[in-house]
Amino acid sequence: MSWLEQLLRPPANWDQAFLVALGCYALGCVTGGYYLVRWRRGKDMRQLGSGSVGARNVSTVMGAPGFLATLIFDIVKGCLAVWGVRAYSGDERLVALALIAVVVGHIWPAQLGFRGGKGVATSLGGLLIYDWRLVIAYGVLFLVPFLFLRKTVLPGLIAYALLPLAGLLLQPDPLAGVTVAVPAALVLIAHRRNFVEEYAALTARTGTSSKPDES
Repeated sequence: MSWLEQLLRPPANWDQAFLVALGCYALGCVTGGYYLVRWRRGKDMRQLGSGSVGARNVSTVMGAPGFLATLIFDIVKGCLAVWGVRAYSGDERLVALALIAVVVGHIWPAQLGFRGGKGVATSLGGLLIYDWRLVIAYGVLFLVPFLFLRKTVLPGLIAYALLPLAGLLLQPDPLAGVTVAVPAALVLIAHRRNFVEEYAALTARTGTSSKPDES
């Protein structure tokens, strides 16, 4: 059986696959940052700042405590999805499905009109359980551009874009590649506006600094 046939062959139990997808999507929809701000401030995070319900935007309303609480909640959410499915199923394709579904739920939660977070913390939480080396690889890939740019958003997106390649180097398996590549792609899609803004700002700064002094 070729690797493509292995990857695409149906799971032994379609009902189990459906329950995994639905359950992990529902878990992802529990956006801690949104409900925390609703509870403590009575505000809708989707109407504030960037409109995201993730830790970074929550911090604009609740400061560092809100940031940490939301970050931890979102990481744990990703961890639980992957750990739970791996603990009760020997099918790594269901583990991949769990990771993808929880990230989709976090980014596009149905009960919030499909307006959630950006998926970074949730995906990293899932990857931590899936293969902790991927989180180390992400940190390294983030650190290198950060040292040059001294910003966090663009280096983070660069790290996500390169993470599937790092995953294949760590575990040269097609299923493992898909398990890393799909969540990374979802995070990049969720950050598409951020990428355009950060790239434009970087280009403007570089262009300004390269102009000769006309004074």
